[in-house]
Amino acid sequence: MASLTDVVFLLIIFFLLTSTFVNPNALNLLLPSSQSKTTVNQPVSVSISADLKYYIGKQPVRLENMRSLLTEQLKGQKDATIVLNAEKSVPIEKVVEIMDIANDLKVKMVLATAPIKE
Repeated sequence: MASLTDVVFLLIIFFLLTSTFVNPNALNLLLPSSQSKTTVNQPVSVSISADLKYYIGKQPVRLENMRSLLTEQLKGQKDATIVLNAEKSVPIEKVVEIMDIANDLKVKMVLATAPIKE
């Protein structure tokens, strides 16, 4: 026969273990519905081809017009990002020119790369 203190001790352990699985901060709320949606800023794609042609998206652009067109496309976006796609054969100076424009516009720049094939 188990003594009464053993039974009480087992009950205390049981309640201590099960109480850790209950989340007191979880509330079962019925949230209101809404027509509005949260918009996420899409990054602007800038590409430099092997023959040193510049593109914003699929639109060909001259380097002289790059700053004004990027300013126009990024207008009103908070935390805007530019994804730079440059071919391997493009001189680093051309890549740095685009990076300088992004830096002047206070925009984040991401350099796109291809995964290494094993």
